[in-house]
Amino acid sequence: MIDVALVEDDGRVRASLARLLERSGGVRCVSQHASAEDALRALPDVRPAVVLMDVKLPGLDGVECVRRLKTLLPDVQVIMLTVYQDNDVIFAALAAGATGYLLKRTPGAELIASIREVHAGGSPMSSHIARQVVQSFRAPAPAPGTETLTPREREVLDLLSKGYLYKEIAEALHVAYDTVHSHVRKIYEKLQVNTRTRAAALHLAHASSARPPRDAGSS
Repeated sequence: MIDVALVEDDGRVRASLARLLERSGGVRCVSQHASAEDALRALPDVRPAVVLMDVKLPGLDGVECVRRLKTLLPDVQVIMLTVYQDNDVIFAALAAGATGYLLKRTPGAELIASIREVHAGGSPMSSHIARQVVQSFRAPAPAPGTETLTPREREVLDLLSKGYLYKEIAEALHVAYDTVHSHVRKIYEKLQVNTRTRAAALHLAHASSARPPRDAGSS
């Protein structure tokens, strides 16, 4: 039996998902939460195997909830279940620790199959979401602007690539929120990109190319 928790602020959607889970063999709904804050309080005791997480929630959003939840329950598998198809949201959710990403229009049978898949070690995604993720990482070689980033801009970009929100970057670097926003704008200009996903892809590609080649004779 796979224990599943729901984090969804729309009561009708939450009830519909709970009914779907209860009608499906081998899956059961063990808790329901209308906010990230409630989920973070309750789930460490409930200890579900899988969490279906909405992105847009009152108070803390779903992405931040995932990040905090994974520190409390490292083994929990989180599937984002949302209407958002924006690359930045997808990337931030996966960077925060989500294992799957499905749209709310996903048919019930496919949703149940995805819960079983993520529980078995897979990473279920709606097909065109998966395509967006693949395309976002098909980055060209780092642009010349990568080398022109200041040390502080590199720090900001590194945190962006890990899914940090602007507010969290400001707290981590002990600077003002507006300062972070200014750094990000300059990073985008230098890298000639306009999204977090593209900037992160360039950053990761640059980091990979900067690593020394592995000695073929080493194990």
